[in-house]
Amino acid sequence: MGPLFTDRSEAGALLAERLLHLGLGHPGHGRRDPVVLALPRGGVPVAVPVVRRVGGTLDVLVARKIGYPPSPELGVGAICEGGEPVLDQAMLNRLGLTPESVAEVVEAERRELERRVRVYRGDRRLPSLTGREVVVIDDGLATGGTARAALRAVSGAKPGRLTLAVPVAAPETVRALRAEADEVVVLATPGDFRSVGQWYGSFDQLSDEDVVELLGRDGPG
Repeated sequence: MGPLFTDRSEAGALLAERLLHLGLGHPGHGRRDPVVLALPRGGVPVAVPVVRRVGGTLDVLVARKIGYPPSPELGVGAICEGGEPVLDQAMLNRLGLTPESVAEVVEAERRELERRVRVYRGDRRLPSLTGREVVVIDDGLATGGTARAALRAVSGAKPGRLTLAVPVAAPETVRALRAEADEVVVLATPGDFRSVGQWYGSFDQLSDEDVVELLGRDGPG
């Protein structure tokens, strides 16, 4: 199967239509003026067309993967601003690791997380999430580690309703994350899922500058 989306912007536009169909941004459903939190970097260009279509406030929610020290691409957990590290205990057990084994990695990712928050948001705080309609957006879900950490961090702020929305995801990851949000919205769950990028015609890596530019055009002042 070939790509499902031309790029992240097209995926975001299609996701916006699905969210509208489900009542997001519609005053008659009591779901207007959502806070849309994009996971940078890839979630930001997906979230921009969503906010343009359904309204609300766009901001970033910074999360970082916690990698296996000898092979950082292999995630053993994640950490999100406003939340505690969320470790994959089954993966740690499989690798013969303890939380103490990855403590140094956790601290390094915490420092990088704080750096990115400063770059993307400066001194500005996240908008209040208590009692609000909150939608967390990424460009796709492979293992879902960073999304899980993000959802738990947002849950701690007591939103009125919490939705995770992505264009594409591995089916087993969607099943695992349904318990973390009030609603999980996914446009496609291909059975032969190997990576998020395989489902995009264009899946360029984004820089911090790209994120800041997108937020400057569409994010809060």
